[in-house]
Amino acid sequence: MSVRPIDVTPDFLLSKLEDALRKSEGVVVAFSGGVDSAVLLAAAARALGSRAIAFTADSPSIPRSELEAARKLAALLGVEHHVEQTSELENDDYNRNDERRCYFCKQTLFESARAFAASRGIADVAYGFTADDAGDYRPGQQAAAEWSIRRPLFDAGLGKREIRAIAQHLGLEIWDKPAAPCLASRIPYGSPVTEEKLTHVEQMEALLHELGFRVCRARYDGATMRLELESDQLARAVTPPIRQRILALATSLAIPLVTLDLEGFRSGKLNREIGR
Repeated sequence: MSVRPIDVTPDFLLSKLEDALRKSEGVVVAFSGGVDSAVLLAAAARALGSRAIAFTADSPSIPRSELEAARKLAALLGVEHHVEQTSELENDDYNRNDERRCYFCKQTLFESARAFAASRGIADVAYGFTADDAGDYRPGQQAAAEWSIRRPLFDAGLGKREIRAIAQHLGLEIWDKPAAPCLASRIPYGSPVTEEKLTHVEQMEALLHELGFRVCRARYDGATMRLELESDQLARAVTPPIRQRILALATSLAIPLVTLDLEGFRSGKLNREIGR
C-alpha cells in the first residue's frame, strides 16, 4: 500500500493533533490496535505522557490475533494498556443483529471505558473516529455522543490518508495495515450473533491470512459462508491446494456451504442491505 502525497507534512499534522490533545489533563484512548486508534494513542502518549492510557475491550468479536497485536503495539509505544472483558453477547439488542448492532456494541465499550477512566481520575475518553468516517453508516457515533467521547482525529480534520502518513512518519509498522472491523460485521443483518459464528469466522479468516490473502472477509449466516477476497486473488483461491485447505476447515467446522464472491472484497458490503 502507498500513501498519496498530502498537502502538508505529516509532522505538521501530528503537531496539530498533539496540540488538541494537550487541552486534556489526561485521556483514555479506546484502542483496537488498528491504524486510526494507534495514531491517536501515539499522539496522546507524546502529548500527555503517562496520562494517556489505552483501553481495549475484549470479547468474542475480537480476533485473538488482533488482541495480541494491540498488546504488543501498546507496549512498543510505552503506554499503559488496560484490557477489559466486555459482555455485549449477553445483550439481546446486540444479538438480534439489526442495523443498530454497532450502536449497542459501542454503548458497552464506552460505558466500560468511562468507568475505567473515572477510576483513574481521568475526565476524557477518545476514540479513532476520522474525517472520512463521517460519510459512512456509523451508528456507533450516536453512542459516542451519548457518552461524550472525544474525536480528536475528526476534530483535527484527519482522514485515512493523512492518518496513514502520520503512522508511517512515526515508524509504526502497521501504517499500511488493512482495516479490520470486528468479527460481528461479517454476520449479515438479521442473522443472530452467536459465539459459534464468530469463532468460525475467526478461524476461516486466520486460514486465509495464513494462505497469503492479506485482505479477506468470511461472511457467515450460519448456513453459508461467503468468502470475499481482492479481485486479483480470486483465481488463486480456487487452485486445488488452496481450495482443499479451505474445504477441509469448513468440513471440520461443520459449515454447510462455502462460496466465493466473484465481485471481490468491498468494505462495508453488508451495509447495502440497510433500507431494502
